[in-house]
Amino acid sequence: MGAKTWMLVCSDDAEPSRILKQVPNLNREKTDELVKELFPKDKLEPIEDGSLSYTNPPDDILYAGCFEGVTVLAAKEFALDFPTKLDARFVGGALGRFAFSHAMHSAVDWLAFSKWENGKLLRALSLSPDSDILEDVGERLPFEIPFWEGKHPATDPEDDEADYPFAFHPLELGEEALKAFFGYQLEGYIDESLLEPEEIPLVGYRRVKKKWKLW
Repeated sequence: MGAKTWMLVCSDDAEPSRILKQVPNLNREKTDELVKELFPKDKLEPIEDGSLSYTNPPDDILYAGCFEGVTVLAAKEFALDFPTKLDARFVGGALGRFAFSHAMHSAVDWLAFSKWENGKLLRALSLSPDSDILEDVGERLPFEIPFWEGKHPATDPEDDEADYPFAFHPLELGEEALKAFFGYQLEGYIDESLLEPEEIPLVGYRRVKKKWKLW
């Protein structure tokens, strides 16, 4: 697996996947206004568009999209080991009643996600084989339960050398979270009924620190 993400999706719909599946139109003007409001310390220079298929930009790049009923952001701010520490400006309810963060990195088998409602944390999970479980807060969501019950083992149960620290592979759970939250997946067995993430465009920006003049 080689998938990576660090992203946030906000919506008044508890299931933003229902909106994204309709492939809503991108509102570029509203997107420009929003990113300037959310990232006031950066001078934002437009670059080539991205898409929902690439939500792990480098530190100096930001992708965003405002659609009718849903907002998508991909930036370094969401690559947190502890999703409970997400800034209130992102999850406080101003961008939508519900906020969903998703971050994973294939190089270290790390996954972190969270779900919020009007600024209240409902669920947060962060784990990797090297760091163990960093956060496990709130009631487990329905799509998680089969993984915790061992129904999706990370290794072959008959393998005597199977010593993976979890009953499941974090990246496989991460793909299931993408499906449950946003209606698409990046790797593994892909359900053809799911959204093609390339169909959802995101506006790209280069982040340049503003220079302040001293008088």
